[in-house]
Amino acid sequence: MKTLIGTYECKVDAKGRLMLPTSLKKQFGSLEEGFVLKRSVFQPCLELFPMSEWNKMMLKINKLNRFVKKNNDFIRRFTAGVKIVEIDVTGRLLIPKDLVVFAQIDKDIVLNSAINIIEIWDKDKYENAIENTTDDFANLAEEVMGNLNDDEDGIS
Repeated sequence: MKTLIGTYECKVDAKGRLMLPTSLKKQFGSLEEGFVLKRSVFQPCLELFPMSEWNKMMLKINKLNRFVKKNNDFIRRFTAGVKIVEIDVTGRLLIPKDLVVFAQIDKDIVLNSAINIIEIWDKDKYENAIENTTDDFANLAEEVMGNLNDDEDGIS
């Protein structure tokens, strides 16, 4: 899959349905294979995986030895609340009620591209998460990306 690009502000209706932006749907390509929607591990948001990306993740996780307690605990927590979702004919995605509650989604949401998945945030929670990391981002960028100076293209 290509890298997904963009941050989109949307609204969720009372039933938990959101209309996916056209430009995002085009980036997904085929919508027929479906998606997996799950709780984020680190943030109070949801993660929308195209089925092909979910399958890649499951190949990695299936290599974990389930007789190691930490592995078993991780698998249980990682897959807690996982749902298969589809985009309906009008381009809407239904967020199951338990996931709406987990992410504390109200009406206004943000869809944020995160390389190969989409994060689904309550708008206020997203803004707070972005604001709270502003001061530390320069240090984080240096720590995470600072040693990646081995590309031939000169971009590091």
